[in-house]
Amino acid sequence: MAEVLVLGAGMVGVAAALELQTRGHAVVLVDRRGPGEETSFGNAGFVQGEAVEPYAMPRDLRTLAAYAVGRTNDLVYDPSALPRLAPVLWRYFRNSAPARHRRISAVYAQLVQRALADHAPLIEAAGQEPHIRRTGYLQIWRDARGAEAAAAETVRLIREYDVTVTALDGAAVAAAEPALKRPVAGGLLWGDCWTSDDPGALTVAYAELFTRRGGTVLRGEAASLARTGAGWQVDTASGPVGAAQAVIALGPWAPDLLARLGWRVAMLWKRGYHGHFAAPVRLQRPLIDADAGVVLSPMRRGLRIATGAALVARDAPSDPGQLLRGACAASELVEIGTRIAEPQWFGHRPCLPDMLPLVGAVPGEPGLWVDFGHGHQGFTLGPTTARLLADAMAGARTELLAALAPAARPEVMRAA
Repeated sequence: MAEVLVLGAGMVGVAAALELQTRGHAVVLVDRRGPGEETSFGNAGFVQGEAVEPYAMPRDLRTLAAYAVGRTNDLVYDPSALPRLAPVLWRYFRNSAPARHRRISAVYAQLVQRALADHAPLIEAAGQEPHIRRTGYLQIWRDARGAEAAAAETVRLIREYDVTVTALDGAAVAAAEPALKRPVAGGLLWGDCWTSDDPGALTVAYAELFTRRGGTVLRGEAASLARTGAGWQVDTASGPVGAAQAVIALGPWAPDLLARLGWRVAMLWKRGYHGHFAAPVRLQRPLIDADAGVVLSPMRRGLRIATGAALVARDAPSDPGQLLRGACAASELVEIGTRIAEPQWFGHRPCLPDMLPLVGAVPGEPGLWVDFGHGHQGFTLGPTTARLLADAMAGARTELLAALAPAARPEVMRAA
């Protein structure tokens, strides 16, 4: 019998399994698919030590009006899905008010500022140094007003968080990225960000490190989790597996399992798409085209173009229009090449309305823990929340753990 079951083999779950193993626990990692094959597979590969504030919902009328009439590509939505999304969107909107967002960011920044240091020993131990770039990324604007506003905002971020970022004019952007075909108004060169050339493969490498150290990875169905006596049990391809404790690290699927156990989680699922292109020239570093609403990341498979957010029903069919529009716009700036044939990937970012991950014990459920809701930053924050989770499971009590725990956040997770 294992000591701990970890459900979910994305970056968050794999990192939790590794950290608990390091602390001396016998851990079994369970997922219906292989490690790194779901949301962790499809992101832009950023480990963002500079992303000290979570994405707030815009509150100015100009931006909201642009979203409403479809004038932007960073966020799109399906009007028929809005009635179901309205309650969590409203809570997200309220928490995006400046005073609330500042309080949330004070907690969030404590996580992000640890992220690079928490990934570093895993990258080294997993033999992944050749696949990590430490060049930061370039964010560009075609419109001078956007570039100037972004540059002004960095003054505050530098003052409050000491982030590493440099504002560039159009000429400096061109020097930083020779692959650009046309001038742009300006940009920001962000440091304190590492990028992977294959985020799914990095997650797999962490999982292989876990198994080399004696851990077990099994295929199984998380929905089968049930209490058995003083512990928990889940059905796997190798038969039922029990443990004294269980960790739910299922990202966007966590609310489904918790609903079966009598809990209601308020989650906003932000869908994202990606596609790969046979770009003839490799970018110096990842590029965010702010006006097109896409990220261009050089990957092993080719140039990955990844989208912003689509607010749609979770079961809505694939609609890569946002990706195609973004790729078309990006092609005005760089040679993206032809689309590489592959199944159309999409995934869902598990965003909670207070923009913080849930990490800690499930109230009234001895031995049951959660580690999910990282929004856009599961790939970044997996190892960091893994350490915090392990601390909590060892009995630690800190202000940071209290701020992340389900017990303190009934607006996000409460008994049904």
